[in-house]
Amino acid sequence: MAEIQYYRHGRFRVAGGILPDAITAYCTYGDPANPCIVFPTCYGGKLDMSKDVLFDFIESSLLEVLDPKKYYIVTFALFSNGESSSPSNTPSPYNGAYFPAVSYEDNVRAQYIVMTQKLSIKQVFCVVGFSMGGQQAYYWPVMYPDFVQRYIPICGSARTSPHNKCFLEGPKAALVASKDFDNGHYVTTPQHGIRAFGRAYSAWAYGQTWFREERYLYDGMYPDLQVFLREEWEAGFLNGWDANDLITLLHTWQNGDVSQIRHEGDLEKCLSEIKAKGLVMPCKTDLYFPPEDSRFEISCLKNARLFVIDSIWGHMAGGGSNAQDDDVLQNEIRKFLDEL
Repeated sequence: MAEIQYYRHGRFRVAGGILPDAITAYCTYGDPANPCIVFPTCYGGKLDMSKDVLFDFIESSLLEVLDPKKYYIVTFALFSNGESSSPSNTPSPYNGAYFPAVSYEDNVRAQYIVMTQKLSIKQVFCVVGFSMGGQQAYYWPVMYPDFVQRYIPICGSARTSPHNKCFLEGPKAALVASKDFDNGHYVTTPQHGIRAFGRAYSAWAYGQTWFREERYLYDGMYPDLQVFLREEWEAGFLNGWDANDLITLLHTWQNGDVSQIRHEGDLEKCLSEIKAKGLVMPCKTDLYFPPEDSRFEISCLKNARLFVIDSIWGHMAGGGSNAQDDDVLQNEIRKFLDEL
């Protein structure tokens, strides 16, 4: 992987207050003379792929359709992912539970500063993102309409739905109610809380048929469901994730809504004014961002098309979790990027 770089913004205003020394972590791949692609992280995503134990879409994409020989690729870490400014790495007085709330708008504004002031990028050819990265893909052409030519939200949405918010309340409650979380003032890793968080989260990541067909056994990798939950989901968040980071990042997700930027909550009007060309890619069985939400968005967008991923893998179909779905995504993305 490329070396992680850090841009220091200095004093930076965010939704919940001020970060005195905000930092955006990013990586670059390829030649800056080539068309630029922005690839922001998702929930559970890291720039350091050795710690990205749940999602490997960035790695697989960079090796396939997002070819660094053809494109200049910039990957950004969300605030609160442990690489950009986060509760876990920010000094007092804004460390831990005192870290301010951060919005998608804050993230994209910070990323734009890196793109224009540090990397001297004049225009972005395409923003590609999965899950929370897909939501950021909607924010870019709304916030900077003349800067972004194309966008691809994969298993994401322009607004976090009430059902999505409610799903996230489950793992959040499991973590904050644990005996070792201590209202975010823990001094050692809250193992009980993070393990509970992972288990509460896991059922939502895949389609029901995926569980019915016992795909969680991964062709013999795991002997049963309990081992899968412990090694994939408990370990996935225990290894490399801080509890306050998880909670703060989840808050960003829950409050996603591009129509709040300048359209006072009118999502239809907001989407209808997006000028960039879009490819919207939900999964048929995604329980976070169902295709019904994407179909509404497509009905408002004037320059976008819909491609529904036909998979039983649910949300994880968009995250590089299996070769068959990944091939489908790669092919559709490649066609879209090659279109005139």
